[in-house]
Amino acid sequence: MSEDRVVAVLVTPPAARAAPAGIEPADFLRAVAEDTYELVAGLDFVSPVVVTSVPGMEEIVWPGTPVIDIPDLSGAALVEAAFAALPHGEQAVLLSADAPDLPPLLIGKLFRELGRARIAVCPAAEGGAVALAAHLPYPGWAEAGFDDPDPVRRLRAQAPGSRMVARGPGWHRLRDPDDIRLLDPGLEGWDNTRALLSV
Repeated sequence: MSEDRVVAVLVTPPAARAAPAGIEPADFLRAVAEDTYELVAGLDFVSPVVVTSVPGMEEIVWPGTPVIDIPDLSGAALVEAAFAALPHGEQAVLLSADAPDLPPLLIGKLFRELGRARIAVCPAAEGGAVALAAHLPYPGWAEAGFDDPDPVRRLRAQAPGSRMVARGPGWHRLRDPDDIRLLDPGLEGWDNTRALLSV
């Protein structure tokens, strides 16, 4: 693992909102958070971290993975607090926990974009962001949240330089029950979510 590169899974209460009828929201949140963490923990050359305002997330991680509690915030304040809470690192990706089937390659692409930019964004289908990557410390001029309609445009408008914000390939998040259809059954991983949905 690398102490220089951190991938933090951000677990917050809204991750439970996509629970389909008949599935307990708390169980759904735990399943998607664990799957998202598992994909991060399986990456080479990064340090996995969980940043959360949801109790009990220590139970989903491997021994040695930091689990950092933050206040229950939203928007740009949540992003700022999550990046500020990271214990180490020169570059970090903050990944929303409601993307359990994210291809790991997209995380690598965000780090690659940081070779030329200060911040890189993995946009979410239907607006918002799946992940935000940044050089640390997180820039003080950057004020965007995961659910902003167009975080790339917002960050570029705030940036002091025209090439400081990069856009990586996009993906989807599970933000309401209809989004379950977006999960790709052909992709490896997301075993906990898959098992929960097949009960």
